[in-house]
Amino acid sequence: MKKVLKLEGHDPIEIYGPGNKILEEFCTYFPGLKVVARGDEILLDGSRDDLAAFQQKFSELIRLRHVKPSLTRFDIESLFDAESSAEPFPANGEGIIVHSTDGKPIRARNKNQQAMVKAYFEDDLVFAVGPAGTGKTYIAIALAVRALKNREIRRIILTRPAVEAGERLGFLPGDLKDKLDPYLQPLYDALGDMIPPRKLQEFMADGTIQIAPLAYMRGRTLDKACVILDEAQNTNMGQLKMFLTRMGSQAKFIVTGDASQVDLPRKEDSGLLRGIRLLEGIKGVTAIFFTKEDIVRHPLVTKIVKAFDSAEEA
Repeated sequence: MKKVLKLEGHDPIEIYGPGNKILEEFCTYFPGLKVVARGDEILLDGSRDDLAAFQQKFSELIRLRHVKPSLTRFDIESLFDAESSAEPFPANGEGIIVHSTDGKPIRARNKNQQAMVKAYFEDDLVFAVGPAGTGKTYIAIALAVRALKNREIRRIILTRPAVEAGERLGFLPGDLKDKLDPYLQPLYDALGDMIPPRKLQEFMADGTIQIAPLAYMRGRTLDKACVILDEAQNTNMGQLKMFLTRMGSQAKFIVTGDASQVDLPRKEDSGLLRGIRLLEGIKGVTAIFFTKEDIVRHPLVTKIVKAFDSAEEA
């Protein structure tokens, strides 16, 4: 359903803010709604309920502008504080986690993904282990983005060990960030699916979203954050302990990995499965084990994984 809102008696920049920053902040509370501002007109495309809620809140924003010389993002937050934007999530893990930048709903696509989502809302530390293509990291990042949009956390921290997958990247030109970006690119890709490019740049510039190699976690206390450790099969027991002990108050930790793709010089040094066994039975910790049947990429990926596994067993 489409609708056009027209600003009357207001300079658009007074409402949208410089560079449309105020409007963009306002729109983060309506992830299922497509919003395009063109001069004094705002084009809306979404469900009837979202359109009605947007129009109501936008009218309140206009009234607020009448009594204030200018608007700030704190005004937007206070506007929504009275009634939380966070919707209760279905206990079975089957609801929409978040919407992608093109408006498509992102939700768990199989039983183990649903179990992972359910575990996230029930526990503070979740392990998700399984083969490539099962959506472990993607679901983890979707949960983190949802929490950030709903103001349940203040920041998202994504990390992975800088272990080379059979390639040497040290010769690449550039500074430390340039050399590390190839390791972290899958995380950028997932975030780019869920957060508009300009907003993502702002979040990364102000530290709301941080992406860093695992070594940079040492000595930190991470509170009011969703922290995701990806490729955890490439950590040893010491590194895994260091990461898990960074947990601060009101934090959620998600650890993902594929025990069949260890890139350490000695595969037996991997601490992922040993760490899970060590923490088994502790309240607040859940481990979800994905299988080849959970692969949600191209149908060929399932066959490729099975072929390689069969070859290794032989």
